[in-house]
Amino acid sequence: MYLFEVNVFAVLLSAIGSFVLGGVWYSPLMFQQAWLEGAGLTELDLKNANHKMIFLGAFIFCLLASAGVALAVGTSPSALDTMLYGMGIGVVFVGTSFGVSYLFEQRPLKLFLVNAGYHTLQFTLIGFVVGSFN
Repeated sequence: MYLFEVNVFAVLLSAIGSFVLGGVWYSPLMFQQAWLEGAGLTELDLKNANHKMIFLGAFIFCLLASAGVALAVGTSPSALDTMLYGMGIGVVFVGTSFGVSYLFEQRPLKLFLVNAGYHTLQFTLIGFVVGSFN
């Protein structure tokens, strides 16, 4: 199904994929401890968080990011092209924006690497999924 030249199924699938990627990335299996330390959070903070609001908000943001990439690339690029486009968004726009903020906020390099790494991989995945359905 297409809406505004965007494959809605690809957008939904890439949003689910980037949401799941975030769940794994920030889990104890990967970078949860580094993220907690860098962000100044504790396990208790995680337990006391409003999980419904956080997960719903995160999924909506993943959906918007996926739709934005799909709108930007259109319907003709290959999966490789859109994957590289997504990687470029992650490194050039997200990574550098985080970098400026983290420098002024004096946040740890480890936190920057965890967060910028996730978003670079997230946009690479979104680009790959969107491009695979063109």
